[in-house]
Amino acid sequence: MKNIFISLLFILIFSTGSFGQAISPYIKIGETTENMKQASEKITEALQKNSFTILGSYNPSNKSSLKVIAFTRTDLKNTVVKVTDRGALAAVFKVGLVEKNGKVTMSYTNPEYILRAYLGDNYNTFKSTFQKFDTDLKTSFAAIGNEFKPFGGTVKAENLKKYHYKIMMPYFTDPVTLNEFSSFEEGVRIIEANLKAKKGATVLVYKLIYEKEDIAVFGIGLQDKENGESHFLPIIGEDNIAAMPYEIILQDKKATMLPGKYRLAVSWPELSMGTFMKIVSTPGNIEDTLEAICK
Repeated sequence: MKNIFISLLFILIFSTGSFGQAISPYIKIGETTENMKQASEKITEALQKNSFTILGSYNPSNKSSLKVIAFTRTDLKNTVVKVTDRGALAAVFKVGLVEKNGKVTMSYTNPEYILRAYLGDNYNTFKSTFQKFDTDLKTSFAAIGNEFKPFGGTVKAENLKKYHYKIMMPYFTDPVTLNEFSSFEEGVRIIEANLKAKKGATVLVYKLIYEKEDIAVFGIGLQDKENGESHFLPIIGEDNIAAMPYEIILQDKKATMLPGKYRLAVSWPELSMGTFMKIVSTPGNIEDTLEAICK
């Protein structure tokens, strides 16, 4: 009887651990009746007070009712870059603000979800650093809201490291090559010049450059009215706005992006196939836009 009890206790403990847990991509901080400007200022102040660095912000789809604030922190930034397979993509987290019916809903990308998805088995290697980042983030936002409610769908923790939407769909490990330059410096120069010129109706939201490692991440708003955020966000859901902006990562001489069929799916995991088919051209449109930025 004692052995049976111990076995049941072990199963209970294991099953309630994070390994078997379903994780959501976003955490809702709460709602406020303050306007977008006031809410943004409070978010920014809370982050900066706790040693987070604001990298940039913008209004997706050029809508004043939508805003994203991108941020990082030194410990996270310096840890994820140790993962050579595009680990730097996990260095940037975002707060999403959605104004509707006189209220602003505030949320942020869930660190455990993103880090497990983007870093795979390396998540456990640096787990203590990531957990501290997560805890400090919640502490920072506790002065603004107290809901901390997960939303946006769920994926089991053990499935995130090999996430794909459906059979034959791409994984994180299937990047799209956008261009290969003669040097890292040339790549940065060309990408920055094209973004400065707003090529393809794009806007540079943030850039994160690792000089020693020859790695750069560019967060890019897609503001083409027909093929960009204005087209696909209303279809798949603006509540998940913290998923934006889209990224280009330059490592050494090669610029790549996550395929849209992965990047959009992992950010909107509750999408039905019917809804996904309504944006069937979007992954290709994003690829075309970001490829043009790299030439």
